[in-house]
Amino acid sequence: MALQINAATFTGINGIIINVEVDISKGLPSFNIVGLADTSVKESKERVRSAIINSGFKFPVNRITINLAPADLKKEGALFDLPIAIGILAITNQISIDSIDKYIIAGELSLNGSLKKIKGALSIALKSVEEGINNVIIPTENAKECSMVKNCSIFPFDNLSQVVNYFQYKDSMPFKYEEIAEVHKSLLDFKDIIGQESSKRAIEVAASGGHNMILFGPPGSGKTMLAKRIPSILPPLNYDEALEVTQIYSVCGKLENNTLIFKRPFRNPHHTSSQIALVGGGAKLIPGEISLAHNGVLFLDEILEFKKSTLEVLRQPLEDRVIKLSKATGNVTYPCNFMLIGSLNPCLCGNYGSNKECVCTEYERKRYLGKLSNPLLDRIDLFSFVNTLNYEELSMKKKSESSIDIAKRVLQAREIQLDRFKNDAIHCNAQMEERHIKKFCELTNESNRIIKNIFNKFQLSTRAYSRILKVSRTIADMHGNNKINPVDIIEATQYRKFVDEKIV
Repeated sequence: MALQINAATFTGINGIIINVEVDISKGLPSFNIVGLADTSVKESKERVRSAIINSGFKFPVNRITINLAPADLKKEGALFDLPIAIGILAITNQISIDSIDKYIIAGELSLNGSLKKIKGALSIALKSVEEGINNVIIPTENAKECSMVKNCSIFPFDNLSQVVNYFQYKDSMPFKYEEIAEVHKSLLDFKDIIGQESSKRAIEVAASGGHNMILFGPPGSGKTMLAKRIPSILPPLNYDEALEVTQIYSVCGKLENNTLIFKRPFRNPHHTSSQIALVGGGAKLIPGEISLAHNGVLFLDEILEFKKSTLEVLRQPLEDRVIKLSKATGNVTYPCNFMLIGSLNPCLCGNYGSNKECVCTEYERKRYLGKLSNPLLDRIDLFSFVNTLNYEELSMKKKSESSIDIAKRVLQAREIQLDRFKNDAIHCNAQMEERHIKKFCELTNESNRIIKNIFNKFQLSTRAYSRILKVSRTIADMHGNNKINPVDIIEATQYRKFVDEKIV
């Protein structure tokens, strides 16, 4: 008679319950694993055999068959080692496993029987609660991340012997870990930035509404310094956002300290990054930089040095805030709701529009900027020119505003938006769709007249028009106004000016 153990795996960031069926029958000694298992799963035969023997138990000399159901789903990784070992010990009556159907078991075994950390443990814990199986047995190293899942009892163990003893005597209590959302103090602060008040204001608007932004100006003007300080003014992640971010880092093995991530991610890939590195994919359809920046910031420094084909793959994720990756064996969907911050020089020599003389021809400048297509520019909410400072500005003793002061205003604007969208599945103004814009972007009569003139004069696309309204809504929130006033529309339109002072 076959024995069934509840295990789990994941696809994308979503957990999937797997039934590990164990059958031992008479015949020539063999150990077979079926159910569309990849090489890493099939290699578990040797790990399980050695772990059982080295833990002081007997390994049966019979015909052993392991089925991983459902059979049409490809199984990857070593997280089935522990449920297979428990199943073999149970079916050979070496341990008694009462109420085994109330547990989900996952873990990788070493040859001496110790348990190693697995990927995707948080997704497995979330799926177990969804399926009503609230008890999860996992390696100790995964305990902290899983213990933050509500209504889930986590039982962490260091080795196979401890798991066996638990089923024999039920002598362990569920793991408890009280996560405290610490205020992460950034070493980078806006008080270090001299001048550049207009760019600081634009960054504050972008942070308040979660908007995409491009900083452009001559080399050495401070574009990168400004961008790297954006995380210091963003509010911390709430519980639901932290779960989403931690899931992504858990499934790709990048989770540090094994706890929930409450600090917003800041990703800064090099301009030589490939399309797969940026958006994800490859043989195992792993998350890319845009997913690792979920609920945070993706900073593309020297954005024009990226290949044009690489930049163009950002168009769909920027609009849909998810990325769908496909290959012949299946497909996955990763969330990628991020703020895109880019920096660039306005021309090849970098001096166009600054105090220095530009030596580039108009053709060279247009060709250089041509990597940013109009559809991609349409998806950027704010553009801000960062000019070089003169000696008088650099030598001023006046202190700049600190990140803490700016962060307070950003948090206040974000709280207004959270209250506004409490019945919608969005968190900030940048995520608004057309139905939200019609409902929440209420214009005064004068504001309506101004936006109409701007739309007709500059022949804006529908997307650019919507972006102006979203930024206007954010500026109105910063002013504490329910309706969008003319000053909000005018400021939002100013942020649409790109390199040649053209409204895009």
